[in-house]
Amino acid sequence: MSRIGKQPILIPEGVDVTINDFSVLVKGPKGSLDINIHKDMNLNLKDNVLVVSRSSDNRFHRSLHGTTRMILMNCVTGVSDGFYKELEIRGVGYQATMQGKRLILVLGYSHEIHFDPPDGIVIETNNRTEIKVSGINKQLVGEVSAKIRSFKKPEPFKGKGIRYKGEHVRSKQGKTVGGGED
Repeated sequence: MSRIGKQPILIPEGVDVTINDFSVLVKGPKGSLDINIHKDMNLNLKDNVLVVSRSSDNRFHRSLHGTTRMILMNCVTGVSDGFYKELEIRGVGYQATMQGKRLILVLGYSHEIHFDPPDGIVIETNNRTEIKVSGINKQLVGEVSAKIRSFKKPEPFKGKGIRYKGEHVRSKQGKTVGGGED
């Protein structure tokens, strides 16, 4: 039995879970998410506890068991608390500003980078060097954060670029002037 898959999901107050044939609708104070699940996964909702079980013990069903449980757990957490990722910008002159919902990045290129977030994602800039990406869908928050980071990944020599808050970037030693033999 999957160690993660067999754990029950506790549904907090204010979150409503509706199970249809092969889809689950999770509604909460922050929004709602609709997730399609595999037809061989069995869901049992009783007394605000959701349990995921599998129909057989073959390799494919074992691999789906824990994944299905974690996806549903992330939906419940997302509609009740939400998810966020924080990024920080390092480099002289590098900055981020908001113009309505659009994120404008100045990253040392000859042009500004304009990024419009997808629906369900909120981007905030506290000061010009910190970006906070938040939303109810954990996967979408991660994708948007990775997309913003990809505009200027942190380089290993000076550490300039966009990185996740708390991310450690190994720095390399630059070229040294050698005293060659004459």
